[in-house]
Amino acid sequence: MHARRRTTLLAASVVLALGAGPLSASAAPAPRAPVCTPAPSHQALCEAIGGLPDASTTAALVRMSDNEGSWQGSSGVRDLRSGKAADPDARFRAGSTTKVVTAAAVLRLAARGDVDLDASIERYLPGLLGPEFEKPVTVRNLLNHTSGIRPGISWGNTFEEQYAHRYDTLSPRRVVESAVALGPAFDAGDQQQYLNINYTVLGLLIEKVTGRPYASEAARLVLRPAGMRDTYFPGTDPRVRGPHHHGYQQVERPDGTTRLVDVTEWNVADRWAAGDMISTTADLERLITALFSGEIVPEPQLREMFTVPAGIEGASYSAGLTRLELRGTVYWGKSGARPGYSTLIAATEDLSFTLVYALSDTDAKDQSSNPVADRIREAALT
Repeated sequence: MHARRRTTLLAASVVLALGAGPLSASAAPAPRAPVCTPAPSHQALCEAIGGLPDASTTAALVRMSDNEGSWQGSSGVRDLRSGKAADPDARFRAGSTTKVVTAAAVLRLAARGDVDLDASIERYLPGLLGPEFEKPVTVRNLLNHTSGIRPGISWGNTFEEQYAHRYDTLSPRRVVESAVALGPAFDAGDQQQYLNINYTVLGLLIEKVTGRPYASEAARLVLRPAGMRDTYFPGTDPRVRGPHHHGYQQVERPDGTTRLVDVTEWNVADRWAAGDMISTTADLERLITALFSGEIVPEPQLREMFTVPAGIEGASYSAGLTRLELRGTVYWGKSGARPGYSTLIAATEDLSFTLVYALSDTDAKDQSSNPVADRIREAALT
């Protein structure tokens, strides 16, 4: 993936490979005017999502709340074949924002006395870690990404390799077994390294402690109390149920031109408690509001979500969230990315500001930043 793709003109260089056959660039939907409510307020945000679909983004959904009130906007199209306007209530793959739900579920179990955050994960999952893990890995180490467990196996390192397996199942337990077999990257608590594997193990913990599937417990402990009626965990089902936005991935041809591949259908069972949630912007707004209000996780366990580990240089991850300080204001949030989709939820601890956006991102896993996301953040945070 190259950053230059972000600035490629859609009509000039992209041939769209969608479903059963290609759609010529000349037939691509024309950009639609964004729909913003209330219209007069937050004009910069409305302008930030204008001009879609473009080469980087086919749809954008945004919800923001601050001292001036609430605002929402949508732009782009649901899918490139129909050209129908973006649906403000559409579902999408929420990626690693799943970790917020997983962390909240573990912390609720801790508040009930079912889980001790300072206990070794071996107390709950005996034999999980081999003798190479000399220093105990605690539940808190997993929550704040200081466990030292290495990443497990995946379907490959390139989009092409992963796409070829989009209908195949890689079980979370197999991923964990492969990670543990590699031994630790560092002693628990010595460093912070953000990895999905930490939350995959936490999914196993939730199942062991409750005796029920992760998805049902995440719904019971977090989704239902937060009022997240349109959010669910697909498991091995590659489809997105109900009204949803399609996701696309830019793929470069040998001659340097680009095509878009529809990646909406994808079995993400291996991401599980770390990243397989399907949601809406309204539900993600409900999640962060309910969490920060103390309606899901009580004190003192809620403090874990606003605490980064001490003594580790550059640490920025807490239990399920990331700390960002900008212009003297501290924001807590979580981003997520799956092929075709990128998402962000963020808020101040006192909820005087909240932001949620979801993009149908044509290169969501690229290391370069999405320009629409950049514009949204700039407009919202200034």
